Amino acid sequence: MPFDRRQFIVLTGVAAFALALPGHAATTETRTMYGLIGKMKAAAGQRDALIAILLDGIDAMPGCLSYIVARDPKDADAIWISEVWDSQDSHRASLTLPSVKAAIAKAKPMIASFDEHHEIEPVGGHGLTKTR
Repeated sequence: MPFDRRQFIVLTGVAAFALALPGHAATTETRTMYGLIGKMKAAAGQRDALIAILLDGIDAMPGCLSYIVARDPKDADAIWISEVWDSQDSHRASLTLPSVKAAIAKAKPMIASFDEHHEIEPVGGHGLTKTR
């Protein structure tokens, strides 16, 4: 199934590396956080290898507040990814990083399809400060 570079990055969240800036979520500045929730299917037998790529280097993404990769217990090939960014601009900027581009190239052959993709507006939660 063909997919574009942006969709890949959005769903894999390779660009999202948790808590790159300690305490960054606790800012008093009012702004809208940006979030993504997506489901992808790995090629048969490639889920664990794909997950390893998604989790590699998760400490180098400015503006990423949360990044979660999860196995779907009902589907041996499915992966769920959720991410929270301090802003949509931070997420966009992450797409230009050499490490993200390299991860895309490495992971692309392991992806069978993208099943779901949802952009959300997080307002708070454990580890996040309400911004509105």
